[in-house]
Amino acid sequence: MRKSRAKLVPLATATRSRATVRKIDTRDFRRATRATSRQVNRQILLNLVREHQPISRADLARRMTVGRGVVTTLVKELLEEGALYEGALGDLPRGRRPMMLHVQTRDRLVVAIDVRFSRTDVLLSDLGGTQIALERFATRFGPEELLDELAIRVRRLLRAHAAEGRCEGIGMVIPGMVDRRSGRVLNAPQLGWRDVQVRAGLATRTGLPVHVENAPAACALAHIWLGPAERGRGTGESGLSGGSGIRDFVYVSVSDGVGTGVVVNGEVVRGHGHTAGEFGHIPISADGPRCLCGSQGCLEAHTSNLATVARYLGHELSPAIARELLQRSGVTVDDVVRRAGDGDERARDALSETGRYLGIGISMIVQALNPGQIFVGGEITGAWDSIEPALRAEIARRALTRGAAETPLVPEPAGSLPRLRGAIALVAAPVYAAPQVG
Repeated sequence: MRKSRAKLVPLATATRSRATVRKIDTRDFRRATRATSRQVNRQILLNLVREHQPISRADLARRMTVGRGVVTTLVKELLEEGALYEGALGDLPRGRRPMMLHVQTRDRLVVAIDVRFSRTDVLLSDLGGTQIALERFATRFGPEELLDELAIRVRRLLRAHAAEGRCEGIGMVIPGMVDRRSGRVLNAPQLGWRDVQVRAGLATRTGLPVHVENAPAACALAHIWLGPAERGRGTGESGLSGGSGIRDFVYVSVSDGVGTGVVVNGEVVRGHGHTAGEFGHIPISADGPRCLCGSQGCLEAHTSNLATVARYLGHELSPAIARELLQRSGVTVDDVVRRAGDGDERARDALSETGRYLGIGISMIVQALNPGQIFVGGEITGAWDSIEPALRAEIARRALTRGAAETPLVPEPAGSLPRLRGAIALVAAPVYAAPQVG
């Protein structure tokens, strides 16, 4: 397939990021009639291809219960737009072999940005999440300085990989509360940001549409839109699928901070003021360590990567020593995880204690929300054998019912980069979302 040159998407297309993004349920949909928009049928067809690829036109017509002529017209449009492509001929016991359809992702690029306290990652991938290039640098805490650095790196990545295709936009995840409609960071205690506009600044600097989201919420979106992290990794195949299929779950992100993405009936719960899911800042002890947010005894202060490293080094985490831990100790959470795997008892004890505190926090989530499943993402999942026993013991000890105690708990695979996958989902989701009707 011929590669196209990288192109910038006009800023005007960024407006779709402000609309509500709803996933089409391909098992329970209402197709368009003369009274509704034709765009509904286009999106249903696109999502059916996404979930069942490779798929034939005849199979699409059967699934949509429409005539083949309708499907032929819609497919022709999507082929011309580059949203679909034709692959190999399908196998049939008799008759003419059909040309199978696929969603086009490999020449549609996404820049994913993960801003953390300790570092910032910039990933170039295709729309399905296949990694092309990754850069990493120490986070700049001044918003303007960080945006300048990001713009330089984004432009450089796109120039270096111009032959790979067209850039659809930038997804950016932030460790804090975000008004996704305006792209404004309401409060990011780790970064020291409050009421900072980042979307407009980065869009102006790069000429690309920019989508900004709270990191745990973005991780939850990745499960809705991209499916399990194992899909497509190391195979060269697109990770874009029908999602995980679970409509009520909580994603717990354990990184330099701790937060949750809450999903109910397939939708991320954001709250009236865009601050829902901040379980990391619920106190689990009145006299615990002081959190970077300024409060005392927060779940984050007991369970974040910084807290685990501090515990391993024999310190109590506090804002005063957090940066010093990063700059002078030379020890990272990855080091602690690796040492635990090598048999370092102090590392195992530090991680087990993190698991115990995390179990206290997750038991609150179970009691308050009763989710169908809980995902845990972050570097600590690389030492799940040290984390899990104490975590599950706390949940079981505090559960009010047997069902609550047995809430499925699923760790993300180590090295799956869930926050960057979440940033990719910010760009991918509007492409496949249900259109606004009426």
